[in-house]
Amino acid sequence: MVETLKYEPIRKLGKVEIRRYPEIILAKVSNYETDSFGVLFRFISGNNVQKEKVKMTTPVVSQEVSQEIKMTSPVFSDLSNEGYMAFVMPSEFSIESTPLPLDSRVKIETLPSRVVAVLRFSGSWSEAHFEEKNKELLQELANAKVKTKGSIFTMLYNPPFTPSFMRRNEVAIEVGSEN
Repeated sequence: MVETLKYEPIRKLGKVEIRRYPEIILAKVSNYETDSFGVLFRFISGNNVQKEKVKMTTPVVSQEVSQEIKMTSPVFSDLSNEGYMAFVMPSEFSIESTPLPLDSRVKIETLPSRVVAVLRFSGSWSEAHFEEKNKELLQELANAKVKTKGSIFTMLYNPPFTPSFMRRNEVAIEVGSEN
């Protein structure tokens, strides 16, 4: 059984769910790498100083390079403006106990607890589908006057061989805790 990141549902806004996520540890690779998934998969398969295999968890988190999105609601850009792909480390790991990567492209980071607005959908992944869901998420938040922080990111929960109608995909963005 694959561990899935836990969260606390706070409220619903139409199709959007507001959630509180705990602090998590990420193994992260810049999207400028041609094989981000492969680099991360090799890391959890033992390409680390400890030669430890790390259980796969869901979701796989990614963020495209930030781009300006024209909306009536403010969307604040991430500080890094760098796209990435990240694996969430299993809950038993801390920043100190996470294996040390041998590949310098893999960065281990702590992501603090935060409140996130999420729009869930199924289907195959495509840039057009992603853009459509981004707009839907941002429109729901603008309608509810919910302020956002940072950039939209995606959370993918299924292996590529899962039939598209059964896939769980999410687009998400951090929102203020007062929402």
